[in-house]
Amino acid sequence: MEAQLKESAQQVQDKLEEIGYSNKVVELPDSTRTAQEAADAIGCEVAHIAKSIIFRLKDSNRPLLVVASGVNRINEKLIGDYLNEELGKADADYVRKHTGFVIGGVPPLGHSEPVLTLVDEDLLNYREIWAAAGHPKAVFRLTPAELVEMTKGQVTCIK
Repeated sequence: MEAQLKESAQQVQDKLEEIGYSNKVVELPDSTRTAQEAADAIGCEVAHIAKSIIFRLKDSNRPLLVVASGVNRINEKLIGDYLNEELGKADADYVRKHTGFVIGGVPPLGHSEPVLTLVDEDLLNYREIWAAAGHPKAVFRLTPAELVEMTKGQVTCIK
């Protein structure tokens, strides 16, 4: 019998099934809050971690999700120029309000409201990647193509 997922991780599993995917959410004994922690817990390279970073678009106050390879640093100026809107930091309350999830566990899908999503083009270089699944110890494996499909994300250079 499979262990029961935490409520927030189960929400992600339910969303995956609802939109027609068979990916399985797993909870790990160690934290996956950072890309390095996730890679260590999973046993993969940091580059294979699809980290979800929420920004606040300053003019519209809308959330922006950037799903980036765990080794890449997001160039906020480049993204702001791409979107023609300045990026602001999103604090923990903002992230929870607009996604329904806590920082360190924000998945790339299943948010409480639609979120504009950009996908790091470098993630397309890998056969499989791992993303957060609603809780700091929950992840799921997927392909880069599935990530783009699930999120309806725009693939772009983020660094």
